[in-house]
Amino acid sequence: MANSIILSKNYVPLLDQVYKKAALSTILNTNDAMARAGQKANEIVIPKISMDGLADYSRNSGYTKGDVNLTWETVKFNYDRGRIFEVDYLDNEETAEVAFGMLGAEFQRTKVAPEADAFTFATLAGKQGISKVGTPAVISDGAALLTALIAGKTKMDEDEVPEENRILFITPTLHNSVMALDTTKSREILNSFTSIVRVPQSRFYTAIELLDGKSENELAGGYKKAAGGADINFMIVHKPCVIKFDKHIASDIITPEANQHGDGYIQKYRKYGLVDVYENKVAGIYLHHKPAA
Repeated sequence: MANSIILSKNYVPLLDQVYKKAALSTILNTNDAMARAGQKANEIVIPKISMDGLADYSRNSGYTKGDVNLTWETVKFNYDRGRIFEVDYLDNEETAEVAFGMLGAEFQRTKVAPEADAFTFATLAGKQGISKVGTPAVISDGAALLTALIAGKTKMDEDEVPEENRILFITPTLHNSVMALDTTKSREILNSFTSIVRVPQSRFYTAIELLDGKSENELAGGYKKAAGGADINFMIVHKPCVIKFDKHIASDIITPEANQHGDGYIQKYRKYGLVDVYENKVAGIYLHHKPAA
């Protein structure tokens, strides 16, 4: 697909940028020390521990011996995306070097960050065994949201999920609705979360489709809500239950002098990583969503 670059007239006093937030799901990133390389390049292994419970103590024979098992679970990487751009040397010069100078930062902010968030939330929402609302519903106001939040918190409490490190991801619309209540009850519930992250609805779906950037109707790349996917109202995530890190990120710039195929700057970007949930910790996610359209 050809570039569309309009040349500047002597100067560029302002840049008309797209409004976009930076990545919001990085708060869930995992400590790399908790994983190690697998036998194949596309997988890692993570530690998994189990042990016996208490047994009777005998004053004659003492303790009853128990077993403890530490195993390593193999997990395959599930995200591999990239893109390459080329901007002609003269096009860049005649746009006051805006064309290429802003490319990397704008691509990260307006394309990479939103897709990374959407993939993260959709992957967590689609994990088998997580807790979720019994009947998907549109939350009409702040009072209804409080009721839904209490139900989610109660479910996690009953499942013995630790209260610390619970993060509430919620749409700005719903968060504003409960903030407007400004009651002791609403403040108490919101303050019970370690962090609150406001996620635009455009990144908050139960399922997404990653566009390949090659097919005729997918040339622009990126993502969209998948058929059968639903809007997420909020998600409570206990951070230690999530496996999320990037194994490889390549962001290279090739100058015109090093470009063997043309007289232009080349920007390459690739991201390869993993988003998953520990098998024994699926109770650490509570999902509340609307009915699928």
